[in-house]
Amino acid sequence: MPGGGRAGQAATRGEPAAGGWGRARRVPAMQQQHSTLLHLVAGGCGGTAGAILTCPLEVVKTRLQSSQLTLRPLCLSEIQLPGMSVRLMNPTPPSPGVLKLLRTILEKEGMRSLFRGLGPNLVGVAPSRAIYFAAYSGVKEKLNTVLVPESKKVHMLSAACAGITSSTLTNPIWLVKTRMQLEARMKGELSSNALQCAMHVYHTEGLRGFYRGITASYAGVSETIIHFVIYEALKQQLRNGHHSLSTPLTLSPNSRDFFGLMGAAAVSKTCASCIAYPHEVIRTRLREEGSRYHSFIQTLQLVVREEGPLALYRGLLAHLIRQIPNTAIMMATYELIVRLASSTL
Repeated sequence: MPGGGRAGQAATRGEPAAGGWGRARRVPAMQQQHSTLLHLVAGGCGGTAGAILTCPLEVVKTRLQSSQLTLRPLCLSEIQLPGMSVRLMNPTPPSPGVLKLLRTILEKEGMRSLFRGLGPNLVGVAPSRAIYFAAYSGVKEKLNTVLVPESKKVHMLSAACAGITSSTLTNPIWLVKTRMQLEARMKGELSSNALQCAMHVYHTEGLRGFYRGITASYAGVSETIIHFVIYEALKQQLRNGHHSLSTPLTLSPNSRDFFGLMGAAAVSKTCASCIAYPHEVIRTRLREEGSRYHSFIQTLQLVVREEGPLALYRGLLAHLIRQIPNTAIMMATYELIVRLASSTL
């Protein structure tokens, strides 16, 4: 299972999930079903744990990625020529900083705008993470029987299958969330809710409209693969050095494991996000209403041609500030729930 190394196998054998400590024993089919349910619940809880606190950064990141912000021209200077005045324009202004945009949203739109899209996020994060973790665990358990158990190939294929499954089933929720986050309203002005936004998408674009950006989501599976391959390797290192680590006496073994998992998740997610981030910008552009972006490759070429390669990394800082603690909390919570529940089965 994700981030657990032998955790998927351990959960079905009745072992404590993290680190594989404890003796293996056979379990009936009913307990295997309980294990799958455990992955669903743990994944949902872990995903929800970080979503609420990091919502403002999610809104800022989406605004920075959008063409509605980056295509605004910037006046540079004015040159006086005989009989005329020429104003120079920069078609690709520098992206505003995270704090500047955060302050602008607060001043012009109010505090509530920083939590736009939170409803779809809360509705989607639990099933998305639950589907992902359950798919990862199930696929990895099967691949371990036909490939080298717990190999990088197993981790990569499991992460890819889980990412594609989760993205396909939950893309409509994320499209509604993105549309709501891009909708800028002045203070006191009523904004549409998730249901109204979904109905607008259906009436104007049909069912296909809910799957705009799905190709970029599939490309984003590469981030998930990189994340879990690095995470599994770090987990293995933590497991190997578990008994040799010198830690303060005030920390219990469970505390050491929890913070170790958070650190492993943070490092792996940082590496994966920096490498695969451009798909996030492309996905946001594809999900814009009335967008002139139509496909993954066309959007990639258009953004690079009009705004330069650096435009593919707009919003990266906000993404990292939000995603690293969010992922660390999610993965550590997931591991902790699985371990505690598995030890009582």
